[in-house]
Amino acid sequence: MNRKTFQQGIIVAICALTVACSGDEKAMETRDKDTVIAEVERASSRILELIDVKGSPSEPGAMTMPCSDDYHQEDPYYAYHPWSIYKAPFAELRKGMNRLRVALPKNGWTITKDGKDGTIGNSPQIVAESNDHALLLDVRLHKEVKAEDSPAMLEVSVKSRCYRLPATSATPEEQPPNMWRP
Repeated sequence: MNRKTFQQGIIVAICALTVACSGDEKAMETRDKDTVIAEVERASSRILELIDVKGSPSEPGAMTMPCSDDYHQEDPYYAYHPWSIYKAPFAELRKGMNRLRVALPKNGWTITKDGKDGTIGNSPQIVAESNDHALLLDVRLHKEVKAEDSPAMLEVSVKSRCYRLPATSATPEEQPPNMWRP
């Protein structure tokens, strides 16, 4: 499965969670980015504990992304934490996914999809939503593809719903210059 297909699937899933896709942006909650990022990272850490596989997790932390297709627009935003576990046997990764499947409902998640992801590799996929509807989880189990030098891995992404940034009062020094005035 290529990254673009994975990211497109995530965008569709985010739309299902957000009010931004419904056009009702006024109903969107206002939250500080750092708080939302911390919540997404805590959820990711908990997912890693539930999977319980002795492999190598990827390192990057959560980031924010615009909810619209305009990547120059900062508001509204969502927090996104993609990561993976690799350097573990496929059988262990599969056991970890099975542990997650059982543990999610006991830990505040509702599984909304449990099947194949529809890619060429037809990878097993679990999609779950937190019971408070604030987070979306997407987990895919990929077999090793030696021809592509691609190891077996569990690919995980945790995303928040869309939020508006809190209003800030910028000082004149923080305001960008008005390039349209002489």
